[in-house]
Order: sequence, then structure tokens, then C-alpha cells
Amino acid sequence: MTSFFNLVRVLNPGAAFSFLAGAAGWQRWFFLAIAMSIWLVWLLARPLRRMEGLAYSLILGGALGNAFDRAVRGQVIDYLVFQQRGWHGPAFNLADMAIVGGAIALVVLSMVSVEHREAAKESR
Repeated sequence: MTSFFNLVRVLNPGAAFSFLAGAAGWQRWFFLAIAMSIWLVWLLARPLRRMEGLAYSLILGGALGNAFDRAVRGQVIDYLVFQQRGWHGPAFNLADMAIVGGAIALVVLSMVSVEHREAAKESR
């Protein structure tokens, strides 16, 4: 496509970046049932700020998108790859982008919250 971006078709039976791709198939049901159940119980058990809710929604939406692929196809279809001077990163999809974007947002929000609390302590 371009010198830095390419469209591909990669079937990924594992998790992020093909983690556990060589497992015997148990990972499909593990990621669908146990991980999602634990995540949802933990997420819904606490109140959320608006931006925190958005970040969790991105993560949950991406996870559900990948879970749908796993349930229907037994694997996730990745199709985006960035490359530069002979190096190319792992293939990923839009659901992966949502998960990573939500995770980055949570890290930024936690850093802002810590700074805000420290500033409030100093002003007392």
C-alpha cells in the first residue's frame, strides 16, 4: 500500500500478537468465557468517571469484536501492518486498536488523577 503501511490477511488463533497461538485450542474458550466474565464483573462493580467509562468501553468493545471472531471463526482476522525500512510490526485489527487506545487512555487518566491528588494535598 505505502512505504510504511500495508493491508494483509493474517489468521490469529492466539491472543495479542499471536500469544498462545500454538496452544491446543483451549485458549479460545478461556478468552471467551473466563477472561470476559472476570473483566465484566470487575468493571461493573465500581462507579466510573465519564472518560474512564469511555476508555473501558473501547477496551470492552474491542474485546467483544475479537471475541465474536473467535466464536464464529475460531480465530481473529488481523489485517493492518506498519512497516519501516525492512522492519514490520505485528498484524492487528480495529478491535486491537480500540483495546490499546482504551488502555492508553486509562494510563493517562491514572497519571492525571495522581497529579491532581498530589496538587490537592500540597494546596492544603
